[in-house]
Amino acid sequence: MSVRVRYAPSPTGLQHIGSVRTALFNYLFAKSQNGTFIVRLEDTDRTRFREEYVQNLYDTFAWLGFYWDEGPDVGGPAGPYVQSERLALYQQYAHELVKKGAAYYCFCKDKRTQGNDGEETENEGGFGYPRTCRNLDPEEAKRRVDAGEPYVIRLKIPLEGTTVFEDLLLGTIEWKNVDINPDPVLLKSDGFPTYHLANVIDDHSMQITHIMRAQEWISSTPLHIIMYKAFGWEVPKLCHLPMVLGQDGHKLSKRHGATAVNEFKKKGYLPEALVNYVALLGCSYKDGQDIYSLDELIANFSIKHLNKAPAVFDYVKLEWFNGQYIRMKSDEELARLILPFMCDAGLLNDDNHGIEFMRKAVPLIKERLKYLSDAPLMLGFVFKDFDVPPQEELIPKKLDKTATARVLFEAKALLIKHGVSDHAVIEQAFRTKAEELGYKLGDMLMPLRMAVTGTKVSPPLFESIALVGIEKACARIDAAVQVLQK
Repeated sequence: MSVRVRYAPSPTGLQHIGSVRTALFNYLFAKSQNGTFIVRLEDTDRTRFREEYVQNLYDTFAWLGFYWDEGPDVGGPAGPYVQSERLALYQQYAHELVKKGAAYYCFCKDKRTQGNDGEETENEGGFGYPRTCRNLDPEEAKRRVDAGEPYVIRLKIPLEGTTVFEDLLLGTIEWKNVDINPDPVLLKSDGFPTYHLANVIDDHSMQITHIMRAQEWISSTPLHIIMYKAFGWEVPKLCHLPMVLGQDGHKLSKRHGATAVNEFKKKGYLPEALVNYVALLGCSYKDGQDIYSLDELIANFSIKHLNKAPAVFDYVKLEWFNGQYIRMKSDEELARLILPFMCDAGLLNDDNHGIEFMRKAVPLIKERLKYLSDAPLMLGFVFKDFDVPPQEELIPKKLDKTATARVLFEAKALLIKHGVSDHAVIEQAFRTKAEELGYKLGDMLMPLRMAVTGTKVSPPLFESIALVGIEKACARIDAAVQVLQK
């Protein structure tokens, strides 16, 4: 059978880095094996379900640039791909387990043993259900069900022995049955399945061959194995992926920085950079190579290259990747990518004037960009008036305020005379004037830069003046001279 893998998010929150890493590894494995990548919405947690999270799922992967072959929005032969649309199937199989003697009806109403809402959910665990209804006479239980008494269906966990499974990454894992959560709920009283039941039925009916998921799900695997055996179904091959940790060794979370993918998008990361970096979290490829296209990642991906140890998410390393991908873009591509950030900052409009400006500006800032969102900060001086820097910031170390005022006066005259269209001409004019005055070139350029851009660090000076315009630049020089003359 050809490889079939799935990514099964619960639409109860935004897509985050850990989830994307799981989806990406499934995608890379499927494509490397000429297999099929499936997305299934596990939406049985109706209290936290939000439609906006479903849309976030679609938007996230459309932006990242890799997508599924089968799923809720694209269809496929194994649909429906939304669990809330498959309730009849879960109910059928849950009752089948009861008939097989592998599960039983439970009528307990003690919330301490059934969860906060009276019913266990996929996140239950640790309630220590005392198996009160496990030994009810099956005929009596059936009569109570037929009489309309509310019930849940629980899985019979073996009371002794072990459950063993093979993990493609971690090897043999053995779990004592006494350590498994006692008889977890499979079907809740509202007819909705818990994660465990739906997961097993869906993976079987969708013919999933390999399950690749985070190691946090290892503790759930034994009871899934018990269900597979009860149904008489073949267990898919299992691979529990290494965790993604922050620099402090704890599971990656908001306290470490951005984790939701849309936060990275708003910051100005390129999707190619994020995909490239995330693909390296817990997986090795070629020695000495960091930058990979999606096709190269597919060609080089192998479960054999996965690491057992947790991966550490390094924001500095990701920033480096983003810078590399920014500089790989053509100026035209980068201009169009940056323009929305300029528009959001209120500096430009999404029109011909806006893109023309960005075409001129991109070559000046491209080498210094870490994020697309840096552009409005780097170019804001062109559009926004700013307070003239104080005297101490305008005056070079080897000049006084009188000499600095003269330098600015001479600089203004040179700009008016030569303009800035020919950078070689204007730069030579400044060199000549600096020698004539007995100053270093930097002593002329520093106060000019401060006067025109408001900062000591800006894109190349004469190119910046070209963006500002000679008239506006001269007005700013005049304002700086006035400050020096006070």
